[in-house]
Amino acid sequence: MITTPALHCKLTSSQLSSTLVPELFSQKQHPSKIAQTFVGHERAKEALNFGLSMSAVGFNVFAMGEHGTGRQTLIKQLLTDLAKEQAAPAEWCYINNFDENHAPYKLYVNPGDGKQLLSRINKFIDELMDLFPEIFDNPAYQRQKSAIDRDFNKKYDEAIGAVEEIALKSNVSLYEENGEVGFSPLVDGKPLNDKEFASINESERAKFYQLLSELEVVLAEQLLELPLWKRESSNELRQLKNDTAEQAIKPYLSELEQEFSENKGVLKYLSKVKAHIVDASLEILVSDEDDAPNEKELRKLMVERFLPNLLVPRDLNDGAPVVYEQNPTYQNLFGHVDFSSFQGSSYTSYRLIRPGALHKANGGYLLLDVEKLLTQPLVWSRLKLALKTGQITIENPYSEISQPGAFSLQPEKIPLQVKVILLGDAEIYYTLQDYDQEFTELFRVLADFDRHLDKNDENLVAFSNLIRQRAFKNNYPEIEDEAVLELVRYALRRAEHQHKISANIVQVNDLLDEANYCWNKSGDKGALTANHIAMALAAKKRRTGRLSEIWLDEIKEQQVLINTEGNFVGKVNGLTVLEIGDSVFGTPARITATVYAGSQGVTDIEGEVDLGKSIHSKGVLLLTGYLGHKYGQNFPVAISANIAIEQSYGHIDGDSASMAELCALISAITLLPIDQSLAITGSINQHGEVQSIGGVNEKIEGFFQLCKDKGLTGKQGVIIPKTNVINLMLNTEVIEAVARSEFAIYAVETIDQALELLMSTTAGDMNSTGRYPRKSVHGLALEKLSHFAELLEGGEE
Repeated sequence: MITTPALHCKLTSSQLSSTLVPELFSQKQHPSKIAQTFVGHERAKEALNFGLSMSAVGFNVFAMGEHGTGRQTLIKQLLTDLAKEQAAPAEWCYINNFDENHAPYKLYVNPGDGKQLLSRINKFIDELMDLFPEIFDNPAYQRQKSAIDRDFNKKYDEAIGAVEEIALKSNVSLYEENGEVGFSPLVDGKPLNDKEFASINESERAKFYQLLSELEVVLAEQLLELPLWKRESSNELRQLKNDTAEQAIKPYLSELEQEFSENKGVLKYLSKVKAHIVDASLEILVSDEDDAPNEKELRKLMVERFLPNLLVPRDLNDGAPVVYEQNPTYQNLFGHVDFSSFQGSSYTSYRLIRPGALHKANGGYLLLDVEKLLTQPLVWSRLKLALKTGQITIENPYSEISQPGAFSLQPEKIPLQVKVILLGDAEIYYTLQDYDQEFTELFRVLADFDRHLDKNDENLVAFSNLIRQRAFKNNYPEIEDEAVLELVRYALRRAEHQHKISANIVQVNDLLDEANYCWNKSGDKGALTANHIAMALAAKKRRTGRLSEIWLDEIKEQQVLINTEGNFVGKVNGLTVLEIGDSVFGTPARITATVYAGSQGVTDIEGEVDLGKSIHSKGVLLLTGYLGHKYGQNFPVAISANIAIEQSYGHIDGDSASMAELCALISAITLLPIDQSLAITGSINQHGEVQSIGGVNEKIEGFFQLCKDKGLTGKQGVIIPKTNVINLMLNTEVIEAVARSEFAIYAVETIDQALELLMSTTAGDMNSTGRYPRKSVHGLALEKLSHFAELLEGGEE
């Protein structure tokens, strides 16, 4: 008979879940009027405020937390509010480097001025299109052009006249045909044609040929400076064109310079335009060729040469930018240079430079998923370099291994001032801290997001507001207070804590979405109720419950041996949790122990065959420590024992079965049978104190489902560590069964309490002489172990 307080370990139904009242979740404001706020995460919020306010280099932020905790949404919300109060950053353009086309220059303009600059340059190009080539039809230009032509013709005519005068003296005429100068003999004042020249005698022809040679020498002497005259004439005409074009363009450029007089960068750019615009206009817009490009093509050529490439336009009233790059590839982050094709060949220019996320976030904030970042080649090292140097470099990261001779631009580097917030989990954070010194230098602020939120009224109300805001955003029906309560209860269950809510709002949102589906499917017209939440939970359980049902069926068919009634020596129902994909369920497992005289100690059969992992093996080794401490004070404990988790064919880890294994071992030593209507889970230390374990709710519900299927007797129940009571968030079915005394849950602090419950025998306390009561559990164990020691000692003699 049990005389210790073990029976007082029985829990009431009120202890099996957290207490919630629907009135707390009553809707006081319409969801559209409730401002979105941080729910909990005070430590992370303080770190973010600190990191985002620090202007010194290296105070970037690593937001550490699990996926689904709302990190990204909360950080975006905080950044958006913070960015609104800040001034919009500068705009950056790339402009043509007229001297070295492969190295475009950067151009800084004030926020909002970029579009104005583009508009004015476009207008300027249109004005040039209107000026050329019509400007050369001006009478003043034509007069100056004619004067240059007359000067050339005068020199030419004088030279030809001098030769003609000499030729006439020798009865030879000079003529010009198709731009060539020729000579012909004169007879009776008339030039001879070819037929007439052939009929004269040989001596006359020889005389003419001699004279012709002399005249050609004279002609060559007179026209010796003809190329010089032509060059001078061409230079004068070219200078006239340049002066005319320059005078025509000058007022438009002056107007541009006046408009942007406060921006030194634009003025510097316009000075470079001034040096090249005349030549470009004459080259592109003035053409005498028949196949000259049409007006649209001409304008495109001017745009390609003079229109700045505005990378990221800014609005003066938008504040600082907040950018989240979902796919941080090299090009998406740092920008790239595009290529275009023309007549079958590819080309590029400063106009084809494309911005990346760093350009878009420059002067503001950039959010990145560190896991995605680290999977991209070269991105992590180049990002660190950009943050250290404060410059954005647009380049081809694979230029060293690309095809030789491939043309690419080398744009001027743009100054970078950005606050980077990395989103990642604890494993990545601590790995980077250990192996990457630059990471520690650049990301000095850790914003550690909680996995759980405290269950206080403020957080509960805020949590319910988030639920209703999502419902309103997705046009869901109104949510009753009881439905909100069940969603909060689900968050408590996910946290496995009666006083903490799971920060993973995504899981709650998923359940709300499924409940809305059930509401639509049922054809209801009213509000979304707690019944719809229950329907969604049941549907979710059914979708993922095939494996647990198969396992329970095998137990009922006795393919897996588990008893829920009767008493057996060395056998106990342990409780395990199986995680397969997104299916998590608890199931009982039979743990057996056998003992015999020997000195091999306690053998972990799972460990011997490499099915038991290190933590499980540690739990078994602790049993030896407990036996020695409890019973080996007066004689050496000599025992050979085997412990096994029966019909287990997969890897086992964790020490949550150590209390059950010790109970089975003591049962085998004392030959006291264990009540099979009870299952047990818990970890122990060498002093017999019971320690917390995980998955307590799934374990209890798994054994309850088996007992329910076999038939509840009112004697069945589960023994758990007392420290796990705070983790109990059991389903309604189990709570109601406990309330009706059809099922029991016991919370124990020591192994003695568990032994008394399982064996219906007092554990026994050591008296002043160092002995236990004779019929107690420990008394019987001490007697048996003493007997084993004597057998071994006698055998050695």
